[in-house]
Amino acid sequence: MRATTRRAGALTGVLVMAGMLTACAEEPAPTASVAPSASVTPPATSTPTPSPTPTASAEPVEDLGALVPSGDPQPLASGLAAPWSIAVLADGSVLVSERDTARIVEIVDGQVVPVTAVPGVAAAGEGGLMGLAALEDASGSWLYAMHTAADDNRVVRMPLAGTAGAHTLGAPEEVLTGLPRAANHNGGRIAFGPDGMLYVTAGDASTGSYAQELSPLGGKILRVTPEGAVPADNPFPGSPTWSLGHRNPQGIGWAADGTMWAAEFGQNTWDELNVIVPGGNYGWPIVEGRAGDPNLIDPVQQWATDDASPSGIAVVGDTVFMAALGGERLWSVGFDGAAAEWYGGGQLGRVRDVVRGPGSSLYLITNNTDGRGDPRAGDDVLYRIDLVPAG
Repeated sequence: MRATTRRAGALTGVLVMAGMLTACAEEPAPTASVAPSASVTPPATSTPTPSPTPTASAEPVEDLGALVPSGDPQPLASGLAAPWSIAVLADGSVLVSERDTARIVEIVDGQVVPVTAVPGVAAAGEGGLMGLAALEDASGSWLYAMHTAADDNRVVRMPLAGTAGAHTLGAPEEVLTGLPRAANHNGGRIAFGPDGMLYVTAGDASTGSYAQELSPLGGKILRVTPEGAVPADNPFPGSPTWSLGHRNPQGIGWAADGTMWAAEFGQNTWDELNVIVPGGNYGWPIVEGRAGDPNLIDPVQQWATDDASPSGIAVVGDTVFMAALGGERLWSVGFDGAAAEWYGGGQLGRVRDVVRGPGSSLYLITNNTDGRGDPRAGDDVLYRIDLVPAG
């Protein structure tokens, strides 16, 4: 959903305007709950903008250079119902979330095998069961999920057990609750960064002023520990906010050097791909796309909204691959911002998520059954795409 707003000329003006607009919100914003709870210290007049520097990586990964898709996409499973997110487990198993059914399914030899239906999901509009992220380490095996509930958006985690083709999930426990929800702009992507922290994209819940406030937590990218606590080194003391000024971010990923990338829906003019730095302000609702304002961080690349409407991203080698819903294609973007489209003729329809697959490959899912697409025989589909060095 793309509503109309006007541009403002200064960050301080929007911070004042934000407080005035909050009282006019269509839906009261719930209070976010993090563990442990802590007070939030807001900036005095404006948000400092650090120079773009990467987040430290826990350990180096292979440098594959620039990559491009090769050949036709290979269908792996069909008949998915409004799929939203792909999670690849350590054993190579593939799990997919379905937004409206609240199901998590496993793809087994081309078949869609139900694993569980997440309780408490209140699917409506763009909300429902959204992002998935797996954590498998010395603390145990967990599957995290972000979903819309009756009064908020929240992140839960479920104990993960079983083996490839026969995974099970236990009862969910709360990790992060109280994120603003609405019919549109719920964000929904979650992922573990190279620092071991959980990152969460929270949309502005159709209230743009949230993006320039520290509370409520809409219009932001959030960072918490795997248990939901606020890390001591977050840029705003006591707050899970990692970056702000976002409208509806739905894609996050990291390069080998720890640089964080994120894609987000614009309004009527520009969709964005950004490099994310802690404490950075990305401009919404002051500006859409590049502003040239030293108080704000401009996107590395921007697109007309009909060409993108970006959702999930995957960073493989020196390339960011970005799923495009409205654009009905997969974009590949070099770290210098140079962009190229693949399957840009709408052959697949709406593309919701893309993640790295085995070796040099990608998995992606279409999203033609979500009420906005034009379903075709077999929709929706999980595909695998092979990658080869560019040039």
